[in-house]
Amino acid sequence: MSILAQILKYKIVAIIRGLPPEHVLDVARALHTGGIRILEITMNSKEPLNAIRDVADAMGDQMVIGAGTVLDGQMADDAVSAGARFILSPVLAQEVIQAAKERGVVAIPGAYTPTEIYAAYRSGADIVKVFPATSPAYIRDIAGPLPQVPLLPTGGINPQNIREFLQAGAVGFGIGSALVDTKQPVTSRYLEQITDKARQFVAAIAD
Repeated sequence: MSILAQILKYKIVAIIRGLPPEHVLDVARALHTGGIRILEITMNSKEPLNAIRDVADAMGDQMVIGAGTVLDGQMADDAVSAGARFILSPVLAQEVIQAAKERGVVAIPGAYTPTEIYAAYRSGADIVKVFPATSPAYIRDIAGPLPQVPLLPTGGINPQNIREFLQAGAVGFGIGSALVDTKQPVTSRYLEQITDKARQFVAAIAD
């Protein structure tokens, strides 16, 4: 199964931002135990390339690892070299899309307005990250005239509203602090809580 097909199948992209690198693998394992199969490690974290490399080496056959907050082509190249299989950006940057395409990985640029979203799609985006995702109604409004554009809302999604976003036309979801609050100390109890939260999200979109 291709990386894009896996993202579209599993839908939930867990976002790890700002977690101390020594805890990233433990958190990734806790997410995996809860049913998460797609993991984004943001490039504005501490030692992100090492974190991507460590998780990709240890769990690359169990989870799809990608890089987030990628802002230019060099960052994209570095992330792919470390093991990232998809590249996410909060903005529409043509050079990031181009770098992802040249390296053969999935490109998920960020956009918000209909014009930006369509421009991202025309520029080669495999999926367009809609950020911030203000409401399911907004996703529905975009999906109406642009049904051909795969939309991945990010921000403000929780187990209570995720199904509404799915029904509105989202093909996937970026989930950050609602899954992994990096301000919390990483204890065995907190890892159990992450697993429980992951299970709640996965169950909320199960057929």
